[in-house]
Amino acid sequence: MTAIFYAVLTLAAIGAVSAVVLTLASVYMKVPTDETAASVREALPGANCGACGYAGCDGYAEALSNGTETRTNLCVPGGSEAASAVASVLGVEASETIGRKAYVRCRGDFGAARKKFIYDGIRTCRAASVLYGGDKACGYGCLGYGDCAEACDRGAISVENGLARVKRELCIGCGVCVGVCPKGIIDLIPEGAHTAVACQSRDKGAIAKKSCDYACIGCKKCEKACGFGAIEVKENLAVIDYERCTGCGECADACPTGAAGFLMRKQKP
Repeated sequence: MTAIFYAVLTLAAIGAVSAVVLTLASVYMKVPTDETAASVREALPGANCGACGYAGCDGYAEALSNGTETRTNLCVPGGSEAASAVASVLGVEASETIGRKAYVRCRGDFGAARKKFIYDGIRTCRAASVLYGGDKACGYGCLGYGDCAEACDRGAISVENGLARVKRELCIGCGVCVGVCPKGIIDLIPEGAHTAVACQSRDKGAIAKKSCDYACIGCKKCEKACGFGAIEVKENLAVIDYERCTGCGECADACPTGAAGFLMRKQKP
């Protein structure tokens, strides 16, 4: 009995000492909490998507609370509501928020794009792109194995007929799909964009057309048709200036291959 008594007493003493040590450690080694950062973090939606340019919501909240010139409207999923809430916490004026949606700059599905070989490897775009840039003849096109669809937890992307497609009504503009695409063909474009160029190829016209029926051939017909200077051909590829685009649709009408197309067409007077 004496041995048991001393054993219990020893354990009790160890427990008491450990409790005291932990209590002192929690007081003297406590990491100060940034209350402003915590409040900003609560104002964010918690998507942790990185679209703001920081390592998740915590990183963005910390940057805002440090008094840097970080803008309050960088949270794309949160939109205007999050921007206003963050500005309220910081006591500043809310910045204007422009919503963005993911857009796949390719129309090269199975019917339009040619193959250069039969791929029989791991069914991911990342793996397929390692082998000579992928199996499609166009080295810039969508490979269609669904890395972007797999990464999107909103179900906003699906692969249909070998081509990734975005469901705009489900997309929150987080940009996760942009980061996982090995071809870099997914862009975040303004939510209210009327027209977009569904091609990323910078090959010369004849080569691009042999690879895909919908390829931009750099003919500049769209550029000449636009009366607002909103579209320009650079490196054999048409590029839209969304700030200048009025949605008149003249570029899409002039495009001989269908590379420039409508997202939403503004009604002509």
